Amino acid sequence: MSRITLAAAAAGLLFSAFAVPAAAQAPAAAAHNDYSKTENWLCWPGRADACAIDNTTTVIQADGSMTKETWKPDPAAQVDCFYVYPTVSNDPGVFSDMTPNAEERRVVEQQLARFGSKCRIYAPMYRQVTLTTLRARMAPGAKPPAGPIPTTNYDDVVDAWNHYLTHENKGRGVVLIGHSQGAGLLTELIAKEIDGKPAQKQLISALLLGTNLPVLKGQDTGTFKSIPLCKSPSQVGCAVAYVSFRETSPPPKGSRFGVPREPNPAMQAACVNPAALAGGKGELHAYLSSGAMIAAESAAPPAWTKDGAKITTPFVSVPGLLTGECVSKDGFDYLSVRINADPNDPRTDEIAGDVKVGPIVLKDWGLHLIDVNLTMGNLVDLVGSQSQAYLAQK
Repeated sequence: MSRITLAAAAAGLLFSAFAVPAAAQAPAAAAHNDYSKTENWLCWPGRADACAIDNTTTVIQADGSMTKETWKPDPAAQVDCFYVYPTVSNDPGVFSDMTPNAEERRVVEQQLARFGSKCRIYAPMYRQVTLTTLRARMAPGAKPPAGPIPTTNYDDVVDAWNHYLTHENKGRGVVLIGHSQGAGLLTELIAKEIDGKPAQKQLISALLLGTNLPVLKGQDTGTFKSIPLCKSPSQVGCAVAYVSFRETSPPPKGSRFGVPREPNPAMQAACVNPAALAGGKGELHAYLSSGAMIAAESAAPPAWTKDGAKITTPFVSVPGLLTGECVSKDGFDYLSVRINADPNDPRTDEIAGDVKVGPIVLKDWGLHLIDVNLTMGNLVDLVGSQSQAYLAQK
């Protein structure tokens, strides 16, 4: 595939709810999905589905020693998680269909299933803007669509949310989780349907990952008027948002990450470090894939030890290898990820996660493909502590 095609495919992981690609004629408004049918959900509590997976992890210490960490969901969890996945669909249309394919199942394996130890999981299928259309958008001579741009992806998320809230929630606290396009859709949902509305009292937190959430400079609110950024593990009704870059490769000029989508000198992109909510540096409790990544444009996982010891679990954890800190630099706000490399120990000094076109790293994407994996352990712990605080208040 050409560089432009691969770059466009990677672009699919970014686009939010607010922009339909400009490559094809926009279709007419779609009929509403029936979210009372559980087949329209990727993950549903108590069902053997995309979230019912093996989360066993090989923990690799700096000295190269390995242990296996088991995992199990909590079927009696007292709170819920509602998740919207990023752009992964390879379906042929402007919007995806409602049939889950390998790419949708793979992304919930990487980004969602582990939260099942803290919450009941609800993850709707939705007709998202596809990778296919984004490839066309990047093609030479692409023209914008004629007529109004449909909001099919957002409409589906709203319908799924309303069904969940009306029929499944039953007064329970809920964590909203989304990445990239999914985070953009949830940002719009929160602004329109939750912020300052009755549903806000049930919001434990919003984890809006790999997106540029605008806040007033130096403040904790902006797009959301009454939902601040999270500052402590026991704070509820707050939001976590960040984009991630290697410390050695910060956002280059023109990067689409780390700045609000709509230029505004009064606003900046939020950055909340799940490993250090109050600020500063923190150890990232990453759960990294030992095999398939969420997009083909990622480099393959490295050899985890210098002797190439075989890994038989789907995930790997590398205590002490990664540190994160929110920084503001050259007009960008982002989670700076440091690799605490030690060439003298037997463990890897590298991680995969960059968007690549052949040997070329697209530096303006940073570590977008593993935004969630990088802090998964921190996020799961945060959901646990926030849920306890929410239930205690209630």
